[in-house]
Formats: sequence, structure tokens, C-alpha cells
Amino acid sequence: MHGQSPVVAETGACNCIRIEGGRLFGHNTDVVGFEQSLAAKLADHHRQALVLGTGGAAKAVEYVLRKLGIGYRLVTRRPRPDTGDLGYEQVDAAVMGEHTLIVNTTPVGMYPKTEEAPPLPYEALTPRHYLFDLIYNPSRTLFLQRGEERGAVVENGYDMLILQCGGELEDMECPE
Repeated sequence: MHGQSPVVAETGACNCIRIEGGRLFGHNTDVVGFEQSLAAKLADHHRQALVLGTGGAAKAVEYVLRKLGIGYRLVTRRPRPDTGDLGYEQVDAAVMGEHTLIVNTTPVGMYPKTEEAPPLPYEALTPRHYLFDLIYNPSRTLFLQRGEERGAVVENGYDMLILQCGGELEDMECPE
């Protein structure tokens, strides 16, 4: 790659390459799509988040959360002690109570394995929680269904997908 947007430089995650003047230039459209989609249902009390997963999509989510001033913890199957990340087994009712925004960036629950959900204490969810799943197939993952059962606000990744690829890249603003 010959160039990159400021978002790609900061996150190290690139999901779109464009040829500009004969040079390759990397962008991250997840940031635009996630930020705009998240904002539709975000409330003032959503100030602490759990981000499930640590891949490229998680890096875009982290970028947006930092930009919005929302604190977060990463949750992963294999946390390293030096990172501060949590293992799923460490997420209990108290952690869920402190983190009212939960974003699933993993493929858990995606078609064709729709009977799976991230291993969380879903009984700790309340109507103050906002569950955002980057998955859009199926439209209501088991993760989102369990949130709805507890009265949580839920959103899937469909609007994020549309927002990030609904227009030509030159029409999209790349966050600085």
C-alpha cells in the first residue's frame, strides 16, 4: 500500500483499497458505517462499552468509541494479562452492569451457525443496555434475541453495511 487514511494509520485496519493517481490508498469504511449506525440509538447513559472480539472490525469500533468519549474493555477468548482485556469467563453481572453498551464484532451467531451466541450472562441485561451486533445475517442473532428478551435496545449491522458502502468512496468522509 502506498498511502492510507488517518483512520487506517491509527487503527492498522484497512478494508477498502482505492487507486488514486496510480497509487494504492487504504481506507476503513467500517468506521463511517459503525459511527453513523450506532448514533441512531445511543443514549447519554451508554458511557462504558464491552467490545466482543479483537479483529479488524473491533479496531474500527474502538476508534469510534474513543472519538465519542466512550470507555471500553475488549472481551476475547484468549486475553493476555498485559492488555487489560477480559476473558468471557470474567464477564459477570457486575461487569455487565457497568457496561451498558455491548458490541459484538465476532462472527459468533452468523449464518450458518445461527444457534450460537457469545457466552455472556444475559440475565444481567436491562432496558438500559444497548446491544449492537455487526452481523446482519441473520437479522436477529441469538445475541440480539437475548437482549430483546431482557428489554435491551438492539441493532444489527445492516444499516452499518449500507452506510459504509452505499455510495462512492469519494462521497464518503473519512474521519481525520
